[in-house]
Amino acid sequence: MKTAKNYFRLLLIVFFFVSINNINSQGKENVPTLKLNNGIEMPQLGIGTFAVSYDDAKAACLEAFRNGFRHVDCATAYRVEGAVGEAMKESGIPREEFFITSKLWVSDYTNGKTLASIDTILKRFQTDYIDLLYIHQPIGDYINAWKDMEKAVSSGKVRSLGISNFDASNERFHAIVDSMKIKPVVLQIECHPYAQRNDIREWVKPYNIIIECWYPLGHGDKGLLTDPAIKNIAEAHGKSIAQIILRWHIQEGFSAIPGSKNPVHIKENISIFDFELSNAEMTTMRSLNKDKRFFSVTLEQLDSWVR
Repeated sequence: MKTAKNYFRLLLIVFFFVSINNINSQGKENVPTLKLNNGIEMPQLGIGTFAVSYDDAKAACLEAFRNGFRHVDCATAYRVEGAVGEAMKESGIPREEFFITSKLWVSDYTNGKTLASIDTILKRFQTDYIDLLYIHQPIGDYINAWKDMEKAVSSGKVRSLGISNFDASNERFHAIVDSMKIKPVVLQIECHPYAQRNDIREWVKPYNIIIECWYPLGHGDKGLLTDPAIKNIAEAHGKSIAQIILRWHIQEGFSAIPGSKNPVHIKENISIFDFELSNAEMTTMRSLNKDKRFFSVTLEQLDSWVR
């Protein structure tokens, strides 16, 4: 009788670990990776954590991990790095499977605070390295911040460096990409079918810098998410308009980081790797460009944030 009980317990343990493994590996093999200019591979699709509460960010990350997401976009200014770290721990997924990013806010690198701020981010993430660390805005003492970020790469605390919102200034973009020891691997900007940013895409080409798109769904713009041309393509594939837009991002070679706390939308956002848009459909999508942005701040306004 005792032997039977032990056998039953062993079966339960095996079942538990097989189930965890299945959950952990679900879908992740479907997400393609982009090879960065430093040779590191980054999952092309990630989940964004902008403008959600701490608890919602943690729940969204756990749901995203269950559906195969491994790339998480975060920032100190979002105040949810701790939530992402807790979700990683609770998921049981090995750290090396994740691609975790954050962004230094300007107050985190004034007066030489950059290296201390990076250590604080690591504590919040409960990890000993960040896969990709950005300068969040091209303002303040971003040059010396970048030099300290290079030191963090040398010490192994950061694997890659990126720039966010540097489309605001061509001069400041070149101050980093032409003069710094370590080149950015990613430029993160607003980009979607109504603002395809063709000019900025030309900026990054000589440097093999990936464009990563925030607001990939146009910040939920009703016009974009009911666009008749996209709707026709969606109906032809049996997909949603959001899925067609995200698929367009993937086929354009962008990285995209749609944010959502809705489990249905999280699953829908990653279910875009079982179909392809035709050349004609991609041409239709490209024709929708209106250079229409949903978040516009001038460089002068950005500079005012540090005065």
